[in-house]
Amino acid sequence: MPLLLEDERTQIVDVCRRLTPDGLVIGTAGNVSLRRDDLLAVTPSGLPYDDLRPDLVCVVRVADGEVVDGPLAPASELGLHLAALRATRKAGANAVVHTHSRAATALASLQGVDELPAMHYYVAMFGGPVRVTPYHRYGTPELAAAVEAALAGRTAALMGNHGAVVVAADLPTAYEKALQLEGLCDSYLRALAAGTPRILTQDDIAQVVQGLKSYGQSAPPAQG
Repeated sequence: MPLLLEDERTQIVDVCRRLTPDGLVIGTAGNVSLRRDDLLAVTPSGLPYDDLRPDLVCVVRVADGEVVDGPLAPASELGLHLAALRATRKAGANAVVHTHSRAATALASLQGVDELPAMHYYVAMFGGPVRVTPYHRYGTPELAAAVEAALAGRTAALMGNHGAVVVAADLPTAYEKALQLEGLCDSYLRALAAGTPRILTQDDIAQVVQGLKSYGQSAPPAQG
């Protein structure tokens, strides 16, 4: 008998196998979710990623977070995932990737830093400068509300003294954007250490946003 949301749960397991090798988490930190219609597949709380299987991925209702399938408790940041999806509903987001990557966490822990500014035009893939929320303890409604506010008009946010959250229409895109966000945070920290970063204007970023709408290609089928 097939699993409920089997494809989504399998995708989550595949992505979670990459989190540690790609430097986006250490140990059991972070969590991943993927929605289909009114259900959400989400990683269980505190389970080592090497032990994760599709049948262990939780399925909850988007409306209220009630577990409908899976033997383990869902991620402690379930409320954050639901809030992120609410904030980006109009943008068509279905996937959420929450990381504790080093550069993003370091940047989000600096006194007086309230955003990752447009030092590089790649911030356009997130809708503009990425906001940093105030610190709130993990798993709390206050953190979920802060992330929901920070995602207004954006597809990523940094959580004060915590980590990062990225959303997209599908899980491969969300994961790729999480990697890109970590790279941007790392570049900005390096620039800060060397001097004063040059920041691009809103017009510069608006032009890139427009250009990204037609960027990218798919490989044609292999011949013969």
